[in-house]
Amino acid sequence: MAMPKRENDMRKKVKQKANTRSVTPTDSVIGQRMRARRLEQHISQAELGDKIGVSFQQIQKYEKGVNRVGSVRLAQIANVLDANVAYFIGDFDGKKELKQSPLHAFLATRDGVDINQAMLKLGNPELRRSVINFVRKLGNVYGVHA
Repeated sequence: MAMPKRENDMRKKVKQKANTRSVTPTDSVIGQRMRARRLEQHISQAELGDKIGVSFQQIQKYEKGVNRVGSVRLAQIANVLDANVAYFIGDFDGKKELKQSPLHAFLATRDGVDINQAMLKLGNPELRRSVINFVRKLGNVYGVHA
């Protein structure tokens, strides 16, 4: 007995979804590392996209972990951002998912890059330590308590 067309179409869709490779938390970590490096290099999403032949929206999707970055594309991105592919993959061994710490997530923001670049300009270690202590005190008063 033949299966009704609608039921057959639904089974095909379910089978297709099962074969589709979806994004994982590792893709988000790679995207955050990509964003951090791009910000560190002072390159916009549009500039990066132009250099590798994709739209800035696609770069946005990679950085947010919405789309996977293929190996060839990751190599292109690494080349433009003057990094090694290992910078993005890091300690990923394929056995467990990479997890992004709150610190790494912050470092992948414009504020994270800006504060670190400003701190690097402070050559005096005592002055740098004073700034750190001041910011810690601000954090204790106005920050989020874990």
